[in-house]
Amino acid sequence: MDTTPHRVPWYRQVGPGQWKAFGAAWVGYLLDGFDFVIVTLVLTEIRTEFQLSLTTAATLVSAAFVSRWFGGLALGAFGDRFGRRPAMILSIVCYAIGTGLCGFAWNYWSLFVFRAIVGIGMAGEYGSSSTYVMESWPATLRNRASGFLLSAYPVGTILAARAYDLIVPSLGWRWLFWIGILPVVVALWLRKALPEAKDWTEQVGRRGAGATSATVLLNRKRTGANVVITLALAACLVLIFSGHAGPLYPLYIVICVLGFVAFATQVSGRSWPMVVALMATVFCAFLYSWPIQSLLPTYLKTELHYTAGQVANALTWAGLGYAAGSCLAGILGDRFGTRTTYVGGLALSLVFVFPAFVLGSGSIVAVWVLLFALQATSSGISGLLPKYIGDHFPVRLRAASLGFTYNVGALGGAVAPLAGAQVAAHIGLGPALIWLAGGLTLLTALLVGFNVPARLRRREPRTETVAPSTS
Repeated sequence: MDTTPHRVPWYRQVGPGQWKAFGAAWVGYLLDGFDFVIVTLVLTEIRTEFQLSLTTAATLVSAAFVSRWFGGLALGAFGDRFGRRPAMILSIVCYAIGTGLCGFAWNYWSLFVFRAIVGIGMAGEYGSSSTYVMESWPATLRNRASGFLLSAYPVGTILAARAYDLIVPSLGWRWLFWIGILPVVVALWLRKALPEAKDWTEQVGRRGAGATSATVLLNRKRTGANVVITLALAACLVLIFSGHAGPLYPLYIVICVLGFVAFATQVSGRSWPMVVALMATVFCAFLYSWPIQSLLPTYLKTELHYTAGQVANALTWAGLGYAAGSCLAGILGDRFGTRTTYVGGLALSLVFVFPAFVLGSGSIVAVWVLLFALQATSSGISGLLPKYIGDHFPVRLRAASLGFTYNVGALGGAVAPLAGAQVAAHIGLGPALIWLAGGLTLLTALLVGFNVPARLRRREPRTETVAPSTS
Protein backbone atom coordinates (compact mmCIF):
# COMPACT_ATOMS: atom_id res chain seq x y z
CA MET A 1 0.00 0.00 0.00
CA ASP A 2 1.37 3.41 -0.98
CA THR A 3 1.58 5.58 2.13
CA THR A 4 3.50 8.43 0.48
CA PRO A 5 1.64 11.69 1.19
CA HIS A 6 0.39 13.39 -1.94
CA ARG A 7 1.27 17.02 -2.20
CA VAL A 8 -1.74 19.20 -2.94
CA PRO A 9 -1.11 21.53 -5.94
CA TRP A 10 -0.94 25.14 -4.84
CA TYR A 11 -3.95 26.21 -6.87
CA ARG A 12 -6.11 23.69 -5.01
CA GLN A 13 -5.06 25.19 -1.69
CA VAL A 14 -6.95 28.35 -2.71
CA GLY A 15 -10.69 28.00 -2.20
CA PRO A 16 -13.44 29.35 -4.49
CA GLY A 17 -14.07 32.35 -2.24
CA GLN A 18 -10.37 33.18 -2.20
CA TRP A 19 -10.17 32.97 -6.00
CA LYS A 20 -13.22 35.21 -6.19
CA ALA A 21 -11.54 37.76 -3.94
CA PHE A 22 -8.40 37.61 -6.07
CA GLY A 23 -10.33 37.98 -9.33
CA ALA A 24 -12.20 41.03 -8.11
CA ALA A 25 -9.03 42.71 -6.80
CA TRP A 26 -7.19 41.81 -10.02
CA VAL A 27 -9.86 43.49 -12.16
CA GLY A 28 -9.78 46.57 -9.94
CA TYR A 29 -6.01 46.83 -10.23
CA LEU A 30 -6.14 46.27 -13.99
CA LEU A 31 -8.49 49.23 -14.35
CA ASP A 32 -6.20 51.18 -12.04
CA GLY A 33 -3.30 50.56 -14.44
CA PHE A 34 -5.45 51.54 -17.42
CA ASP A 35 -6.52 54.83 -15.88
CA PHE A 36 -3.11 55.75 -14.49
CA VAL A 37 -1.02 55.22 -17.61
CA ILE A 38 -3.28 57.07 -20.03
CA VAL A 39 -1.53 60.40 -19.55
CA THR A 40 1.85 58.95 -20.58
CA LEU A 41 0.35 57.83 -23.90
CA VAL A 42 -1.07 61.22 -24.81
CA LEU A 43 1.69 63.40 -23.38
CA THR A 44 2.72 64.58 -26.85
CA GLU A 45 -0.88 65.47 -27.75
CA ILE A 46 -1.36 67.36 -24.48
CA ARG A 47 1.94 69.20 -25.00
CA THR A 48 0.72 70.39 -28.38
CA GLU A 49 -2.74 71.51 -27.24
CA PHE A 50 -1.60 73.27 -24.07
CA GLN A 51 1.74 74.41 -25.58
CA LEU A 52 3.94 72.84 -22.90
CA SER A 53 7.62 71.90 -22.82
CA LEU A 54 8.58 68.25 -22.28
CA THR A 55 9.64 69.01 -18.69
CA THR A 56 6.37 70.81 -17.89
CA ALA A 57 4.29 68.11 -19.55
CA ALA A 58 6.15 65.48 -17.53
CA THR A 59 4.88 67.12 -14.32
CA LEU A 60 1.40 65.90 -15.31
CA VAL A 61 2.69 62.37 -14.80
CA SER A 62 4.14 63.50 -11.48
CA ALA A 63 0.84 65.12 -10.40
CA ALA A 64 -0.74 61.78 -9.53
CA PHE A 65 2.26 60.89 -7.39
CA VAL A 66 2.04 64.14 -5.42
CA SER A 67 -1.25 63.04 -3.84
CA ARG A 68 -0.55 59.34 -3.51
CA TRP A 69 0.95 59.55 -0.02
CA PHE A 70 -2.34 61.00 1.24
CA GLY A 71 -4.47 58.40 -0.55
CA GLY A 72 -2.34 55.57 0.78
CA LEU A 73 -2.55 56.87 4.35
CA ALA A 74 -6.21 58.00 4.41
CA LEU A 75 -7.77 55.15 2.45
CA GLY A 76 -5.44 52.69 4.15
CA ALA A 77 -6.58 53.90 7.57
CA PHE A 78 -10.16 53.58 6.33
CA GLY A 79 -9.39 49.97 5.36
CA ASP A 80 -7.80 49.20 8.73
CA ARG A 81 -10.89 50.52 10.51
CA PHE A 82 -13.79 49.41 8.29
CA GLY A 83 -12.35 46.56 6.21
CA ARG A 84 -10.33 45.94 3.07
CA ARG A 85 -13.33 45.53 0.77
CA PRO A 86 -15.00 48.95 1.29
CA ALA A 87 -11.61 50.66 1.06
CA MET A 88 -10.95 48.97 -2.28
CA ILE A 89 -14.34 49.97 -3.65
CA LEU A 90 -13.94 53.60 -2.52
CA SER A 91 -10.50 53.73 -4.14
CA ILE A 92 -11.83 52.49 -7.49
CA VAL A 93 -14.56 55.12 -7.51
CA CYS A 94 -12.02 57.83 -6.69
CA TYR A 95 -9.54 57.10 -9.49
CA ALA A 96 -12.31 56.49 -12.04
CA ILE A 97 -13.96 59.85 -11.35
CA GLY A 98 -10.57 61.59 -11.44
CA THR A 99 -9.78 60.03 -14.82
CA GLY A 100 -13.12 61.06 -16.29
CA LEU A 101 -12.56 64.63 -15.12
CA CYS A 102 -9.19 64.72 -16.92
CA GLY A 103 -11.10 64.58 -20.20
CA PHE A 104 -12.69 67.93 -19.34
CA ALA A 105 -9.42 69.69 -18.46
CA TRP A 106 -9.20 73.19 -19.95
CA ASN A 107 -5.59 74.02 -19.09
CA TYR A 108 -2.46 72.71 -17.40
CA TRP A 109 -3.55 73.36 -13.80
CA SER A 110 -6.99 71.77 -14.16
CA LEU A 111 -5.40 68.64 -15.55
CA PHE A 112 -2.81 68.69 -12.74
CA VAL A 113 -5.58 68.75 -10.09
CA PHE A 114 -7.61 66.00 -11.76
CA ARG A 115 -4.52 63.82 -12.03
CA ALA A 116 -3.94 64.36 -8.31
CA ILE A 117 -7.43 62.91 -7.66
CA VAL A 118 -6.45 59.87 -9.75
CA GLY A 119 -3.37 59.49 -7.55
CA ILE A 120 -5.41 59.40 -4.33
CA GLY A 121 -7.58 56.59 -5.68
CA MET A 122 -4.67 54.67 -7.14
CA ALA A 123 -2.79 54.73 -3.85
CA GLY A 124 -5.83 53.49 -1.97
CA GLU A 125 -6.36 50.75 -4.52
CA TYR A 126 -2.78 49.53 -4.21
CA GLY A 127 -2.87 49.28 -0.43
CA SER A 128 -6.39 47.92 -0.07
CA SER A 129 -6.31 45.38 -2.91
CA SER A 130 -2.87 44.10 -1.88
CA THR A 131 -3.84 43.58 1.75
CA TYR A 132 -7.25 42.22 0.70
CA VAL A 133 -5.79 39.45 -1.45
CA MET A 134 -2.84 38.57 0.77
CA GLU A 135 -5.04 38.39 3.88
CA SER A 136 -7.54 36.22 2.01
CA TRP A 137 -5.02 33.67 0.69
CA PRO A 138 -3.06 31.00 2.65
CA ALA A 139 0.07 32.39 4.30
CA THR A 140 2.35 30.05 2.32
CA LEU A 141 1.10 31.42 -1.00
CA ARG A 142 1.25 35.14 -0.36
CA ASN A 143 4.17 35.85 -2.67
CA ARG A 144 2.02 34.36 -5.42
CA ALA A 145 -0.92 36.47 -4.26
CA SER A 146 1.26 39.59 -4.41
CA GLY A 147 2.91 38.84 -7.76
CA PHE A 148 -0.22 37.58 -9.49
CA LEU A 149 -2.21 40.61 -8.33
CA LEU A 150 0.32 43.13 -9.59
CA SER A 151 0.37 41.42 -12.99
CA ALA A 152 -2.99 43.16 -13.51
CA TYR A 153 -1.39 46.59 -13.69
CA PRO A 154 0.62 45.98 -16.89
CA VAL A 155 -2.37 44.26 -18.47
CA GLY A 156 -4.22 47.51 -17.85
CA THR A 157 -1.40 49.42 -19.53
CA ILE A 158 -1.63 47.07 -22.53
CA LEU A 159 -5.35 47.76 -22.84
CA ALA A 160 -4.62 51.47 -22.58
CA ALA A 161 -2.03 51.21 -25.37
CA ARG A 162 -4.49 49.39 -27.62
CA ALA A 163 -7.21 51.92 -26.77
CA TYR A 164 -4.79 54.72 -27.64
CA ASP A 165 -4.24 53.25 -31.10
CA LEU A 166 -7.98 52.80 -31.69
CA ILE A 167 -9.33 56.01 -30.18
CA VAL A 168 -6.86 58.90 -30.16
CA PRO A 169 -6.00 59.16 -33.88
CA SER A 170 -9.69 59.51 -34.79
CA LEU A 171 -11.42 60.97 -31.71
CA GLY A 172 -8.66 62.81 -29.86
CA TRP A 173 -6.95 62.41 -26.50
CA ARG A 174 -9.89 63.43 -24.30
CA TRP A 175 -11.93 60.35 -25.19
CA LEU A 176 -9.23 58.13 -23.74
CA PHE A 177 -9.86 59.74 -20.34
CA TRP A 178 -13.64 59.67 -20.66
CA ILE A 179 -13.77 55.90 -21.07
CA GLY A 180 -11.64 55.65 -17.92
CA ILE A 181 -14.71 56.32 -15.79
CA LEU A 182 -16.07 52.82 -16.52
CA PRO A 183 -14.49 51.26 -13.39
CA VAL A 184 -17.30 52.86 -11.35
CA VAL A 185 -19.59 50.16 -12.74
CA VAL A 186 -17.16 47.48 -11.57
CA ALA A 187 -17.04 49.05 -8.11
CA LEU A 188 -20.83 48.81 -7.77
CA TRP A 189 -20.64 45.11 -8.63
CA LEU A 190 -17.81 44.47 -6.18
CA ARG A 191 -19.83 46.06 -3.39
CA LYS A 192 -22.32 43.18 -3.47
CA ALA A 193 -20.16 40.29 -4.65
CA LEU A 194 -17.17 40.15 -2.29
CA PRO A 195 -16.50 38.66 1.15
CA GLU A 196 -14.21 40.46 3.59
CA ALA A 197 -10.55 39.46 3.99
CA LYS A 198 -10.10 36.56 6.43
CA ASP A 199 -7.20 37.98 8.46
CA TRP A 200 -8.85 41.37 8.94
CA THR A 201 -12.15 39.75 9.94
CA GLU A 202 -10.51 37.50 12.54
CA GLN A 203 -7.98 39.91 14.01
CA VAL A 204 -9.82 43.24 13.80
CA GLY A 205 -13.44 42.90 12.69
CA ARG A 206 -14.57 40.26 15.20
CA ARG A 207 -12.53 41.68 18.07
CA GLY A 208 -13.71 45.24 17.60
CA ALA A 209 -11.71 48.00 15.99
CA GLY A 210 -9.12 48.36 18.75
CA ALA A 211 -6.09 50.56 18.16
CA THR A 212 -6.04 50.68 14.35
CA SER A 213 -4.18 53.26 12.29
CA ALA A 214 -7.40 55.26 12.01
CA THR A 215 -7.77 55.66 15.77
CA VAL A 216 -4.12 56.70 16.03
CA LEU A 217 -4.30 59.30 13.27
CA LEU A 218 -7.68 60.69 14.34
CA ASN A 219 -6.79 61.00 18.01
CA ARG A 220 -8.19 64.33 19.22
CA LYS A 221 -4.82 65.35 20.56
CA ARG A 222 -3.28 64.97 17.10
CA THR A 223 -6.09 66.03 14.74
CA GLY A 224 -5.20 69.72 14.55
CA ALA A 225 -1.50 69.05 14.05
CA ASN A 226 -2.22 66.40 11.42
CA VAL A 227 -4.40 68.78 9.42
CA VAL A 228 -1.61 71.38 9.44
CA ILE A 229 0.99 68.78 8.41
CA THR A 230 -1.26 67.52 5.60
CA LEU A 231 -1.83 71.01 4.20
CA ALA A 232 1.87 71.85 4.43
CA LEU A 233 2.81 68.63 2.64
CA ALA A 234 0.24 69.20 -0.09
CA ALA A 235 1.39 72.77 -0.71
CA CYS A 236 5.08 71.86 -0.76
CA LEU A 237 4.64 68.88 -3.05
CA VAL A 238 2.56 70.83 -5.55
CA LEU A 239 5.14 73.61 -5.65
CA ILE A 240 8.00 71.14 -6.04
CA PHE A 241 6.53 68.95 -8.76
CA SER A 242 4.81 71.68 -10.73
CA GLY A 243 8.14 73.44 -11.09
CA HIS A 244 7.19 76.50 -8.99
CA ALA A 245 9.39 75.92 -5.94
CA GLY A 246 11.97 78.54 -6.93
CA PRO A 247 14.87 79.20 -4.54
CA LEU A 248 12.92 77.67 -1.61
CA TYR A 249 13.13 74.23 -3.21
CA PRO A 250 15.46 72.77 -0.50
CA LEU A 251 13.25 74.11 2.28
CA TYR A 252 10.15 72.49 0.78
CA ILE A 253 11.96 69.17 0.58
CA VAL A 254 12.95 69.39 4.26
CA ILE A 255 9.34 70.18 5.24
CA CYS A 256 8.12 67.15 3.28
CA VAL A 257 10.65 64.83 4.90
CA LEU A 258 9.73 66.05 8.39
CA GLY A 259 6.02 65.71 7.65
CA PHE A 260 6.38 62.13 6.43
CA VAL A 261 8.50 61.20 9.44
CA ALA A 262 5.83 62.71 11.73
CA PHE A 263 3.14 60.46 10.24
CA ALA A 264 5.47 57.44 10.27
CA THR A 265 6.12 58.00 13.96
CA GLN A 266 2.41 58.13 14.73
CA VAL A 267 1.64 54.89 12.90
CA SER A 268 4.77 52.88 13.75
CA GLY A 269 6.01 54.38 17.02
CA ARG A 270 9.65 53.62 17.78
CA SER A 271 9.95 51.64 14.54
CA TRP A 272 9.77 54.78 12.40
CA PRO A 273 13.39 54.36 11.14
CA MET A 274 12.29 51.08 9.56
CA VAL A 275 9.41 52.86 7.83
CA VAL A 276 11.71 55.57 6.51
CA ALA A 277 14.08 52.91 5.16
CA LEU A 278 11.17 51.19 3.41
CA MET A 279 10.16 54.51 1.88
CA ALA A 280 13.72 55.01 0.63
CA THR A 281 13.74 51.52 -0.90
CA VAL A 282 10.47 52.10 -2.74
CA PHE A 283 11.67 55.57 -3.81
CA CYS A 284 14.70 54.00 -5.48
CA ALA A 285 12.53 51.29 -7.03
CA PHE A 286 10.39 53.95 -8.70
CA LEU A 287 13.42 55.91 -9.81
CA TYR A 288 14.76 52.90 -11.72
CA SER A 289 11.43 51.82 -13.26
CA TRP A 290 9.39 54.96 -13.83
CA PRO A 291 11.68 56.88 -16.18
CA ILE A 292 11.07 53.99 -18.57
CA GLN A 293 7.36 53.59 -17.87
CA SER A 294 6.56 57.30 -18.08
CA LEU A 295 8.83 58.33 -20.95
CA LEU A 296 8.95 55.16 -23.05
CA PRO A 297 6.05 56.26 -25.31
CA THR A 298 7.76 59.62 -25.83
CA TYR A 299 11.09 57.86 -26.57
CA LEU A 300 9.48 55.58 -29.13
CA LYS A 301 7.67 58.44 -30.87
CA THR A 302 10.44 61.05 -30.85
CA GLU A 303 13.71 59.07 -30.90
CA LEU A 304 12.69 56.02 -32.93
CA HIS A 305 9.88 57.78 -34.85
CA TYR A 306 7.36 55.00 -34.30
CA THR A 307 3.77 55.39 -35.48
CA ALA A 308 0.84 55.11 -33.06
CA GLY A 309 0.42 51.44 -34.00
CA GLN A 310 4.12 50.66 -33.52
CA VAL A 311 4.10 52.41 -30.14
CA ALA A 312 1.09 50.36 -29.08
CA ASN A 313 2.82 47.13 -30.18
CA ALA A 314 6.03 47.95 -28.32
CA LEU A 315 4.11 48.86 -25.15
CA THR A 316 2.09 45.66 -25.47
CA TRP A 317 5.26 43.55 -25.40
CA ALA A 318 6.66 45.60 -22.53
CA GLY A 319 3.41 45.15 -20.60
CA LEU A 320 3.34 41.41 -21.28
CA GLY A 321 6.86 41.18 -19.91
CA TYR A 322 5.81 43.11 -16.81
CA ALA A 323 2.82 40.82 -16.25
CA ALA A 324 4.78 37.61 -16.87
CA GLY A 325 7.57 38.80 -14.59
CA SER A 326 5.13 39.57 -11.77
CA CYS A 327 3.60 36.10 -11.94
CA LEU A 328 6.99 34.39 -12.13
CA ALA A 329 8.25 36.51 -9.23
CA GLY A 330 5.34 35.31 -7.09
CA ILE A 331 6.06 31.65 -7.84
CA LEU A 332 9.79 31.99 -7.24
CA GLY A 333 9.20 34.11 -4.14
CA ASP A 334 7.23 31.30 -2.48
CA ARG A 335 10.02 28.88 -3.42
CA PHE A 336 13.18 30.86 -2.65
CA GLY A 337 12.02 33.70 -0.41
CA THR A 338 10.89 37.24 -1.09
CA ARG A 339 14.18 39.09 -0.78
CA THR A 340 16.29 36.51 -2.62
CA THR A 341 13.93 36.50 -5.58
CA TYR A 342 13.63 40.28 -5.63
CA VAL A 343 17.38 40.89 -5.64
CA GLY A 344 17.95 38.16 -8.24
CA GLY A 345 15.44 39.73 -10.62
CA LEU A 346 16.98 43.17 -10.25
CA ALA A 347 20.47 41.84 -10.93
CA LEU A 348 19.27 40.04 -14.06
CA SER A 349 17.52 43.17 -15.35
CA LEU A 350 20.86 44.98 -15.60
CA VAL A 351 21.74 42.68 -18.52
CA PHE A 352 18.92 44.13 -20.64
CA VAL A 353 19.03 47.86 -19.81
CA PHE A 354 21.79 48.94 -22.21
CA PRO A 355 20.82 46.97 -25.35
CA ALA A 356 17.13 47.94 -25.01
CA PHE A 357 17.92 51.62 -25.67
CA VAL A 358 20.73 51.51 -28.22
CA LEU A 359 18.89 49.78 -31.05
CA GLY A 360 17.67 51.96 -33.89
CA SER A 361 14.20 52.25 -35.37
CA GLY A 362 14.94 49.45 -37.85
CA SER A 363 15.22 46.77 -35.12
CA ILE A 364 11.54 46.67 -34.19
CA VAL A 365 11.31 42.99 -33.23
CA ALA A 366 14.55 43.14 -31.22
CA VAL A 367 13.20 46.17 -29.33
CA TRP A 368 10.05 44.19 -28.50
CA VAL A 369 12.08 41.25 -27.16
CA LEU A 370 14.38 43.43 -25.08
CA LEU A 371 11.54 45.49 -23.63
CA PHE A 372 9.73 42.26 -22.71
CA ALA A 373 12.81 40.90 -20.92
CA LEU A 374 13.66 44.22 -19.25
CA GLN A 375 10.16 44.79 -17.90
CA ALA A 376 9.85 41.18 -16.75
CA THR A 377 13.00 41.38 -14.65
CA SER A 378 12.84 44.99 -13.44
CA SER A 379 9.22 46.14 -13.17
CA GLY A 380 7.85 42.60 -12.97
CA ILE A 381 9.92 41.73 -9.94
CA SER A 382 8.26 44.62 -8.10
CA GLY A 383 5.20 42.37 -7.86
CA LEU A 384 6.82 41.23 -4.62
CA LEU A 385 6.80 44.70 -3.07
CA PRO A 386 3.38 44.39 -1.35
CA LYS A 387 4.49 41.14 0.30
CA TYR A 388 7.91 42.57 1.17
CA ILE A 389 6.47 45.73 2.75
CA GLY A 390 3.40 44.13 4.32
CA ASP A 391 5.50 41.60 6.24
CA HIS A 392 6.86 44.44 8.36
CA PHE A 393 3.45 45.42 9.84
CA PRO A 394 0.63 43.83 11.90
CA VAL A 395 -2.86 43.41 10.42
CA ARG A 396 -4.44 46.27 12.43
CA LEU A 397 -1.98 48.75 10.89
CA ARG A 398 -1.11 47.01 7.62
CA ALA A 399 -3.28 48.77 5.02
CA ALA A 400 -2.37 52.27 6.14
CA SER A 401 1.27 51.41 6.79
CA LEU A 402 1.70 49.62 3.47
CA GLY A 403 -0.24 52.26 1.56
CA PHE A 404 1.57 55.18 3.20
CA THR A 405 5.04 53.66 3.03
CA TYR A 406 4.71 52.55 -0.56
CA ASN A 407 3.13 55.74 -1.83
CA VAL A 408 5.57 58.09 -0.11
CA GLY A 409 8.27 56.04 -1.79
CA ALA A 410 6.26 56.31 -5.00
CA LEU A 411 7.22 59.98 -5.10
CA GLY A 412 10.22 58.53 -6.89
CA GLY A 413 7.77 58.09 -9.75
CA ALA A 414 7.09 61.83 -9.64
CA VAL A 415 10.80 62.58 -9.71
CA ALA A 416 11.49 60.00 -12.43
CA PRO A 417 9.96 61.69 -15.51
CA LEU A 418 11.38 65.05 -14.46
CA ALA A 419 14.83 63.55 -13.91
CA GLY A 420 14.57 61.68 -17.18
CA ALA A 421 13.60 64.81 -19.09
CA GLN A 422 16.34 66.93 -17.52
CA VAL A 423 19.09 64.34 -18.02
CA ALA A 424 17.84 63.74 -21.56
CA ALA A 425 18.32 67.43 -22.35
CA HIS A 426 22.07 66.89 -21.91
CA ILE A 427 22.77 63.37 -23.16
CA GLY A 428 19.63 62.29 -25.04
CA LEU A 429 16.56 60.39 -23.88
CA GLY A 430 17.90 56.88 -24.59
CA PRO A 431 21.15 57.28 -22.61
CA ALA A 432 19.24 59.03 -19.81
CA LEU A 433 16.95 56.03 -19.42
CA ILE A 434 19.97 53.68 -19.40
CA TRP A 435 21.84 55.53 -16.64
CA LEU A 436 18.82 56.13 -14.41
CA ALA A 437 17.51 52.56 -14.70
CA GLY A 438 20.92 50.92 -14.26
CA GLY A 439 22.19 52.98 -11.33
CA LEU A 440 19.00 52.98 -9.28
CA THR A 441 18.39 49.27 -9.89
CA LEU A 442 21.75 48.52 -8.31
CA LEU A 443 21.00 50.75 -5.29
CA THR A 444 17.59 49.13 -4.75
CA ALA A 445 19.14 45.67 -4.90
CA LEU A 446 21.63 46.66 -2.20
CA LEU A 447 18.92 48.04 0.12
CA VAL A 448 16.79 44.91 -0.20
CA GLY A 449 19.70 42.47 -0.27
CA PHE A 450 21.21 43.78 2.96
CA ASN A 451 17.73 43.95 4.54
CA VAL A 452 18.31 47.54 5.62
CA PRO A 453 14.70 48.31 6.76
CA ALA A 454 14.49 45.27 9.06
CA ARG A 455 17.88 46.09 10.56
CA LEU A 456 16.53 49.51 11.58
CA ARG A 457 13.42 48.19 13.30
CA ARG A 458 13.26 49.06 16.98
CA ARG A 459 11.60 46.37 19.00
CA GLU A 460 8.75 47.30 21.28
CA PRO A 461 6.10 45.29 23.13
CA ARG A 462 3.16 44.37 20.91
CA THR A 463 -0.01 42.44 21.52
CA GLU A 464 0.17 41.04 18.00
CA THR A 465 2.96 39.16 16.28
CA VAL A 466 4.37 40.81 13.18
CA ALA A 467 5.39 38.46 10.38
CA PRO A 468 9.16 38.42 9.80
CA SER A 469 10.46 40.44 6.89
CA THR A 470 13.56 38.41 6.20
CA SER A 471 11.98 35.84 3.90
